[in-house]
Amino acid sequence: MKKYILIIALLFSVLCFNVFAQTKSYPFEVSKTGKGKQSILFIPGFASSGEVWNETKTAFEKDFTCYTFTMAGFAGVKPQLNPSFENWKTEIANYIQNNKIEKPIIIGHSMGGGLALALAADYPELIGKIVVVDALPCLAALSDSSFKSKENNNCSSTVNQMTAMNETRFYEMQKQTMPRLLQDATKLELVVGWSVKSDRTTFGQMYCDFYNTDLRNRIAQIKCPSLILLESYFINLKPIIDEQYKNLKTADFKYANKGLHFIMYDDTAWYLEQLNHFLKS
Repeated sequence: MKKYILIIALLFSVLCFNVFAQTKSYPFEVSKTGKGKQSILFIPGFASSGEVWNETKTAFEKDFTCYTFTMAGFAGVKPQLNPSFENWKTEIANYIQNNKIEKPIIIGHSMGGGLALALAADYPELIGKIVVVDALPCLAALSDSSFKSKENNNCSSTVNQMTAMNETRFYEMQKQTMPRLLQDATKLELVVGWSVKSDRTTFGQMYCDFYNTDLRNRIAQIKCPSLILLESYFINLKPIIDEQYKNLKTADFKYANKGLHFIMYDDTAWYLEQLNHFLKS
């Protein structure tokens, strides 16, 4: 009798695990394409959709299994309560482990690049390679090298400022801001549209939280090969960039020939060439 009770208990445990795996709610949506042995995780930037990787996926999904993320609250994805950079990092790591994705390559743009750095730093045995597309370990230190992040940062004023705007005002703000980040005029409405579809509370909270994030010391823990792709203007700030990344010993820096922050749109051929060389080497 005890033998049968033990078997039933084991079956119940397996059932509970499977139900948990199927119903766990992550702070992102994921699209899986491709059938390659090696996996790539694509993490978009602030208020962007996973669609920002469409052209990149087309170039690589025949050779790789691609997991394309859109974070909760961004670009029309349902928001979750109390979003934070650290929680998103942890939950992406949990997703990798729960889905048994072996040594994936993480490609992140902007805030997604920050998440790639944090994942590789805090889970060095989990990640195979990272590609950081136009992101810095500490965005705030670009203008203030003495910046120190606040331990209990209050983002309520930023959230209130964002949520107080009506749709027209917010749209106009994004429409004025985006040309400073994106040179390809054919993509402007697309990218502005992702911002407009984003949950305003998440927008304010994550803007504030990411601006308070400092990875300059943590990146010393990164062991995997790291490709850092930076927009063309940043070559003028190379000493500052080098100082921010000085603790990342595995970094290979490449500066785009033209364009702005959305390198995948503004210098596509150069960008794909860098990725192709790095991913297949």
